[in-house]
Amino acid sequence: MKRNIVLAAVVGLLFAGVGVYFGAHAPVGKTPESGAAMTPAVAGLYAQSMADASGKMQNLSQLKGKPVVVNFWATWCGPCVQEMPELSAMQAELTPKNVQIVGIGIDSPTNIREFSAKYKIAYPLYVAGMSGTELSRAFGNKAGSLPFTVLIGADGRIAKTYLGRLKMDELRRDVAAL
Repeated sequence: MKRNIVLAAVVGLLFAGVGVYFGAHAPVGKTPESGAAMTPAVAGLYAQSMADASGKMQNLSQLKGKPVVVNFWATWCGPCVQEMPELSAMQAELTPKNVQIVGIGIDSPTNIREFSAKYKIAYPLYVAGMSGTELSRAFGNKAGSLPFTVLIGADGRIAKTYLGRLKMDELRRDVAAL
């Protein structure tokens, strides 16, 4: 039992260290210099595989090469749930422009599956569990607050981050400016 606790603590510290590293190297709320390479946080995101709402594993590398809106959310987060119908409607607008919205759920697979079935979200939802908090911190979400959204350009650079409930007109302008 003690060995399991020690192992869990070591793994937790390792993930915290990775989050601190990526958080220190990812721009927050700013447009990076032109010609900048893909940020470590984006590279880390694209290197992952996550289960979708139906439980099927998906490689997030499939998002490379197109603008992506990454929305960190949870079923227990009121503002997250409030903005999801608007994000679903926006996905319909953005699909012809090859822009993808994805939701990364910081929640249990069961909660995300049930939520997805009930609300018919029009964009992919992935299950990150609590490791999603560290992933959002890698993008600059120091407090781990939700909702947290990241706009990534087709070149893999972070264009902008948003903390709190999205202002959809602002997001539309920012996506159009990519």
